[in-house]
Amino acid sequence: MFDKILIANRGEIAVRIIRAAREMGIATVAVYSEADKQSLHTLLADEAVCIGPARSTDSYLNMKAVLSAAVVTGAQAIHPGFGFLSENSKFASLCEELNIKFIGPSGDIMDKMGDKINARKEMIKAKVPVIPGSDGEITDPEQALALADELGYPVMLKASAGGGGKGIRKVTSSEELVPAFESASQEALAAFGNGAMYMEKVIYPARHIEVQILGDQQGHVIHLGERDCSLQRNNQKVLEESPSIAIGDTLRHKMGQAAVRAAQAVGYENAGTIEFLLDEATGEFYFMEMNTRVQVEHPVTEFVTGMDIVKEQIRIAYGENLSKTQDDVVLTGHAIECRINAENPDFNFAPSPGKITDLYLPSGGVGLRVDSAVYNGYTIPPYYDSMIAKIIVHGENRFDALMKMQRALYELEIDGVKTNADFQMDLICDKRVLAGDYDTAFLMEQFLPNYKATK
Repeated sequence: MFDKILIANRGEIAVRIIRAAREMGIATVAVYSEADKQSLHTLLADEAVCIGPARSTDSYLNMKAVLSAAVVTGAQAIHPGFGFLSENSKFASLCEELNIKFIGPSGDIMDKMGDKINARKEMIKAKVPVIPGSDGEITDPEQALALADELGYPVMLKASAGGGGKGIRKVTSSEELVPAFESASQEALAAFGNGAMYMEKVIYPARHIEVQILGDQQGHVIHLGERDCSLQRNNQKVLEESPSIAIGDTLRHKMGQAAVRAAQAVGYENAGTIEFLLDEATGEFYFMEMNTRVQVEHPVTEFVTGMDIVKEQIRIAYGENLSKTQDDVVLTGHAIECRINAENPDFNFAPSPGKITDLYLPSGGVGLRVDSAVYNGYTIPPYYDSMIAKIIVHGENRFDALMKMQRALYELEIDGVKTNADFQMDLICDKRVLAGDYDTAFLMEQFLPNYKATK
């Protein structure tokens, strides 16, 4: 096993990886920006190296600085967490050149699945259902108009190299299409250096279902069931649960097998997630994209399967076989995760950095976990993502998990900064959420307007 790994990240995911490594007897190296000198991940790691100023581009996204820290400290592997360099194929390839193991897929696989047009072609070859749309790149607005007429409106224009909501436009009529195509292409070119576009039919409303997969270096691939991530605000996940109330055993098996075929088709290694849209009216599901990293919401899968995904990632990277076969994977109970962000829901969820003057994180009882990197007196910097904690609960059934989450949110106390905790409490108590009767349209089109009207 590795003697030492470097964690190329910050916040709760860096803490999560450090804890897993320590339990495996592996020494850890934290990297930090000048703004994160007093962050929990720097205090918990065996070694900590400052890699630059506060701005991400000067620190956590600075490949040379991260790799130099790994070389100087003698780290044998790098875990990128999520965000930052986790899906950067160049970084993964540079690690390989320096004989440092990147804990994730190869740069070639990232490129193959990161290009969404190419990923779509790969999925079609693997007989994984994809959303009806263009067979390849759309080069001009006239071609887009013809295809949209064939598919029927509404359609979605997407950047091939897109991510983070950039280069995406929903188009409801032919009058909107040409300006939408041109603006999306220009936005994608500015953001990713690639203005290539493709088109898909809009499946909306739908369920956003993602399947967790693991693949080792020996070619074994398994899935760990699904997560329902349909509760989203501006395409950002707010609450996730596993298993999905919308999926029975038969559909779960079909989606799981499709996810395994998708991973096998590209020779995937390590942890990854296949994202699908599920049309509940027809029972049909469609491939959206693959995330080639550990997900924010991985703890709900860990709760229902009993598998430690981060430890599994490290073992896979070292060359070990998967610890379980598909037959060994059994989903037990129900798990829910709420993301706690330092943001103000009353002011359009504006970030709320500042000093935490009082903190109590919920605890006690079986099936409650809080992943966080904040502590009493900690100052949340304004430079990074606003997520400061994840509350994850596990119950014998969905009702048990819902009640446990309500109890946890009731106990949560964070003073000094605004958070979305009350918003999450209102959401988890909503009758539609309690009934599991929601889709990707629910939060933005129904819950939020009512929430704002009562404030």
